[in-house]
Amino acid sequence: MEKTWRWFGKKDKIKLDMLRQIGVEGIVSALHDIPNGEVWPLEAINDYKNYIESFGLRWSVVESLAVSESIKYGGEDRDHLIENYIKSLKNLGKAGVKTVCYNFMPVLDWARTDLYFQWKDGSSSLYFDKAKFAYFEIHILKREGAEKDYNHEILSKVEELKTTLSEEDNNDLIDSIIVKTQGFVNGNIKEGDKNPVQLFKNLLALYDGIDKDHLRQNMKYFLEKIMPICEQYDIQMCVHPDDPPFSLLGLPRIVTNEDDIDWFLNAVDNPHNGLTFCTGSLSAGLQNDVPKLAQKYASRTKFVHLRSTNVFENGDFIEANHLEGRGKLIEVIKIFEKENPTLPMRVDHGRLLTDDIDKGYNPGYSFLGRMLALGQIEGVMAAVNSGLK
Repeated sequence: MEKTWRWFGKKDKIKLDMLRQIGVEGIVSALHDIPNGEVWPLEAINDYKNYIESFGLRWSVVESLAVSESIKYGGEDRDHLIENYIKSLKNLGKAGVKTVCYNFMPVLDWARTDLYFQWKDGSSSLYFDKAKFAYFEIHILKREGAEKDYNHEILSKVEELKTTLSEEDNNDLIDSIIVKTQGFVNGNIKEGDKNPVQLFKNLLALYDGIDKDHLRQNMKYFLEKIMPICEQYDIQMCVHPDDPPFSLLGLPRIVTNEDDIDWFLNAVDNPHNGLTFCTGSLSAGLQNDVPKLAQKYASRTKFVHLRSTNVFENGDFIEANHLEGRGKLIEVIKIFEKENPTLPMRVDHGRLLTDDIDKGYNPGYSFLGRMLALGQIEGVMAAVNSGLK
């Protein structure tokens, strides 16, 4: 598999020459300065691509050409936004950038309650605390009916948190769930926005009455509209699994398990309609056997994210060491190296080590932590290919 790295542009403290020096071959990135829903101009795409190539790398994957909320919930302007999306795809195709990772998650792009959870060795990683998330829903967001989504054990912990969490803790939760994990991907809410909780409530309200079937049909509508341009320019669209792969905030989630993946692949059965196989997102769902899914969907996978999680009995989960946890990356790598060996892959998240917190541009995206993981993955790939030959 091609070794790639998610890079957040010229503002990223991790520079392209650093990536070339550690063995990265391809870059996963996007035109982050262009607002969601606007057309990516061909000139801007070519300028970005040429800049990446000037460092001896290639722009392997677009992550993400974000899908606007109105496309997901079916707003009045969705056809206009889809037309803009098609124009951007056409320009990417003309520039020779042919793989596009996107997601169809309503409102939340990904969710964690702790961005710097401390391990005993002093490193840190992302963490999802189910009771903290329930507390956020019930006492900060005040979502009507949120209590019905949690069991008695979680609700008891929520009441404990109500007496122990400070105003600063509440602000940290808002920052972690609403601001830092959302703004750099979809731009719905950005750092510095006033009253992010109300802005978030406004976004949730757009999905009133949108259930799983409705969201599925909106995804099908979107894919049917864009497939002709994907065929024309040989663009591979690959949806990212929901992260985490279960319902949150009363919103439907439609890429969480085998049934969901079967549905969208069959609903628009086109070879350009594919999957981003994220071992981390999928492993955070106890319903998923990750190697089994890798084997089944190897031929429809267009891009691979390699990370892993540990899931606890109460539903909490944490980033695991890359070669440990439920992601079972050694087995997954064996499958993809045999079945689809030219895929781009990137190591994802993992732990922040030593001074990583000063190097990363966004939460969870370390330099030293991912570099260590890349070396581990390279070793597994080398061993697998040696055994295959």
